[in-house]
Amino acid sequence: MKSRAKRSIAGALVCCGLLLLNACGGGDSTRLPDQADSSDAIVGSSQSGTTPFIGFVSFRGAALARVASIRFSIEPKLGSASKPVGAKYSIAGLRRRGYVSIAGNAVTLPVFGLYAGFTNRISVQLTFDDASIQTLSVQISTDAYVDPAGVYDRPAIRQARSAGTGLGFDFFFMKSSLGSPVVVDTDGEIRWVGAGLVDAKSSAFQNGGFVIGDASAAVVRRVELDGTITESSLTSSIYTNFHHNLDEGKQGLLAELDSVAEGVRNIESNVAEISPSGVVLNEWDLAALLEKYMRSQGDDPTSFVRPGIDWFHVNAATYDPRDDSLIVSSRENFVIKLDYTSGNVLWIFGDPTKYWYTFPSLRAKALVLDSGGLYPIGQHATSITSDGLLMLFNDGLNSINQPAGAPTGESRTYSAVSAYAVDPRSLTAREMWRFDYGQSIYSDICSSAYEAGGKSLLISYAVAENRTKARLVGLDGNRNVVFDFEYPTSSCSTSWNAQPIAFDNLSID
Repeated sequence: MKSRAKRSIAGALVCCGLLLLNACGGGDSTRLPDQADSSDAIVGSSQSGTTPFIGFVSFRGAALARVASIRFSIEPKLGSASKPVGAKYSIAGLRRRGYVSIAGNAVTLPVFGLYAGFTNRISVQLTFDDASIQTLSVQISTDAYVDPAGVYDRPAIRQARSAGTGLGFDFFFMKSSLGSPVVVDTDGEIRWVGAGLVDAKSSAFQNGGFVIGDASAAVVRRVELDGTITESSLTSSIYTNFHHNLDEGKQGLLAELDSVAEGVRNIESNVAEISPSGVVLNEWDLAALLEKYMRSQGDDPTSFVRPGIDWFHVNAATYDPRDDSLIVSSRENFVIKLDYTSGNVLWIFGDPTKYWYTFPSLRAKALVLDSGGLYPIGQHATSITSDGLLMLFNDGLNSINQPAGAPTGESRTYSAVSAYAVDPRSLTAREMWRFDYGQSIYSDICSSAYEAGGKSLLISYAVAENRTKARLVGLDGNRNVVFDFEYPTSSCSTSWNAQPIAFDNLSID
């Protein structure tokens, strides 16, 4: 009985083994071909986009009707330290953009991130409904690019990134007031520029495209990586224009906006959370919020809150999900934390030698900094790091728009990136680390610092060398300099702010 049982089990195992072998393609020709095996999809023609960094490749074949997604990858230049540009489009996303024929047997693929003046080698993967993959090769030769502003095509490489150096990002975009956002790789090569834009200072990258606020109107534009531009107006009539940054919010994007309400012009003292299509989701009028708070504490706010004057100068806002709050940077005064829903003041962090500190109500919410730390002065680009610190670009310029005779605070001779641990219960802060590049660069206005993977940092010194040079610096997780690029600038025009962008691994639906 036992031997027969063993033989039965052994026979069953042999049968299973044969079935598995056949299923895996190791047996005879009974294995059915997958969709990639039987595909008749071929490469058709290619054409140029609105700039040399954008191209379009057509494919045809009946098998395309069974494709679920298409991915492309652009081979880097020889000696490049940056990863290949790569993106995956869902077929639904391509269809929504009008790139799939009605029958589904012809598809046009937007390819972005091309090198200008170069024969680009591109690998295209068609993924079918059964998850099988067909790989096709494409070449696109592009025209040379000459930057009309005479800026982005001529970086001075002060320190090149070496191949193999660890860095948590390979691409970044500069927020330019000269036109389109400009995407650059960590070799200093331009990899994307759009067309038809005048000023992209207020911009954010979201869901595979750029959202840009108009500097002269209450209009928001979306610029796709294929060059397509759409626009819509804000749903609130009080706002007149965008300025400074767009930051990720709780539900949408946090925008800094000027406004006119009841005949009063509010200059750089409003934050609104908006959808990418311009729907206003939430609003914080810093003049009204601070006026209300100061009066509740017995202070007269009229000499501090001064509508019609740039008394606040908001330049960044950060949503903190840990306590459902908003952190707002006031260049003239301080960093302030507000309850997201009520707008109540939670804490204030800034130079205590400035005018704001003379008001008891504001002083009562002030964070005390541990000795040896740098207070935020003229700061920009607030954010929360991966380990929960408040990070900002610490410009170091004192207040420039206070009432006559009011204290304007300290000025430094260098700029730094500062990261703080804040204890809201004791109202204390500790500067956990700083990077000041040996106190060798002073970028007194604009500028930014943002974290990427592995605690790498991208720093934009917007106005180095007496506001004539922009310096884009990449740091690894130990805050060692990996690259350092320099561009000409006039004030903040070249790179008032810059952020890492995942051009190597985009998914677009």
